[in-house]
Amino acid sequence: MGRIICAGLGPGDPDLISVKSDRAIRGASDIAYFRKAGRAGQARRIVEGMLSPQVTEHAMEYPVTTELPFDSPGYITALADFYDDWASRLLELTKTRDIVVLCEGDPFFYGSFMHLYTRLLGKVEVEVIPGIPGMVGCWTATGEPITWGDDVLTVLAGTLPEEELARHMAATDALVVMKTGRNLPKIKRALAAVGKLEAAWLVERGTMPDQRLAQLTEVEENDCPYFAIVLVHGQGRRPEKGTPE
Repeated sequence: MGRIICAGLGPGDPDLISVKSDRAIRGASDIAYFRKAGRAGQARRIVEGMLSPQVTEHAMEYPVTTELPFDSPGYITALADFYDDWASRLLELTKTRDIVVLCEGDPFFYGSFMHLYTRLLGKVEVEVIPGIPGMVGCWTATGEPITWGDDVLTVLAGTLPEEELARHMAATDALVVMKTGRNLPKIKRALAAVGKLEAAWLVERGTMPDQRLAQLTEVEENDCPYFAIVLVHGQGRRPEKGTPE
């Protein structure tokens, strides 16, 4: 009986993949990865040039992405069936070999692999290799620490209702908002309502060659991919020069 090995890929730069994930990817006989139908898939692009010439690839194509609201019955049913199907297919493959599943960022931090993990746990051996979360690569790209001293950092999903976004934004010092895309207009309104819009940044494809960094006030509301990240840096207590924090 084989295993499922989920390799966290980190924020996008192949040089930021851990040694352990790199070893698993290069030694894999079978690689599975998520992608939108008709696309190469970001995870697959990250590992370009790393795979064995004999590797068998399994592209797990989402039946729906942003075509339906994420909380609509149609979206929920389609994704549940998709994960059920691929959990069964991967389980069948492990009867004869190990399968390496690629996951951008860290698998246990908003990673799609979590949905397979809950379906496979207890049925097959599953190993999860951590990865640097994408938000870490994004705030590093700004050249400024995300938190200082005793700042509180809050991570939000842009899919939350506007009122909930504003409530959490008002109560924190430093902020990361994930899953932006078409949610950007309400994210900007919520930030403006709590006086933090002017301090916000948008980072797309952090650590990748086509990385984009811009002040959020300068970004058009329809000019933002789903996986871009909004950041607000903390401004808390900073160490005095020459003294420890």
